[in-house]
Amino acid sequence: MTDLIDILFTVGLWSSVLRIATPLIFGTLGALLCERAGVLNLGIEGIMTFGAMAGWLAVFMGADLWTGILVAALTGAAFGLVHAALTVTLGLSQHVTGLGITLLASSLSYYIFRLAVDVQGTPPTIEPFAPLSVPGLSDLPLIGPALFTQTAPTYLAIALAGVLAYVLFRTPLGLAVRMTGENPHAAEAQGLNPIHIRYGAVIAGSALMAMGGAFLTLAAFNSFFPTMIQGRGWVCIALVVFSTWRPGRALFGALLFALFDAYQLRLQTVFGSAVPYQLFLMLPYILSIVALVVMSRRARVPQALMKPYRRGER
Repeated sequence: MTDLIDILFTVGLWSSVLRIATPLIFGTLGALLCERAGVLNLGIEGIMTFGAMAGWLAVFMGADLWTGILVAALTGAAFGLVHAALTVTLGLSQHVTGLGITLLASSLSYYIFRLAVDVQGTPPTIEPFAPLSVPGLSDLPLIGPALFTQTAPTYLAIALAGVLAYVLFRTPLGLAVRMTGENPHAAEAQGLNPIHIRYGAVIAGSALMAMGGAFLTLAAFNSFFPTMIQGRGWVCIALVVFSTWRPGRALFGALLFALFDAYQLRLQTVFGSAVPYQLFLMLPYILSIVALVVMSRRARVPQALMKPYRRGER
């Protein structure tokens, strides 16, 4: 029992929490932005996979790491444009279109990777982002090495949560996005164009999703393999509901899931073969489902979510 408690006070655990949470933060913020404008984007799993591949491939071919992040964001935005064209302009099912985007992007990422890279044996690697120490703060006991010795994309993800919260709830642009997700006809009556707003939200949100995928290949790891997203996109969709469509709570939810995940990895070493490791792998998802059920009972869904908008129709 003492060992289980001691794990909570180790630098390695909390350092892992931030590292595991980073792609979830990017993905959840992206999905949240889409849904705030009234569009469900189930293409997130494929977009994250393609972003991971595109960012890694750009760096592998000679670009710097930040250019790799930018390339990933642009490819995510491109898939967002496709999703918006099919769901916003044509009014097709957001569920079916999103799943189609996931299948397309996931398959296309592996196809392009195999065409561009001659993989024989061990996959090729790149030099990933190095941890950055924040002067003064990184020297603090326990929390210093854990929280203030992370890679630059981790700090960017946390900052973006604050930026998105400010934009959504403190600016006219954020009000327009929220109004479009609640009642696009009311937004139209105020002189806004809900179609343009939804396009912008889906494109920007998809770019954030792809950046989450790029983090895995450019910071957490140093190579690409097709199954590396491992359901993180679906976790992000659940975290949006957990967060009740608020960026601050989305950040908290991503960190909470990451804590569960990092903790179960260390529980495996404590119990060894005495307990099947599959039980520990289920732990973060079980706890997340419980938290999701509790939080979702108080959640207020954007009223126009998944509802096609036609100008002049009600």
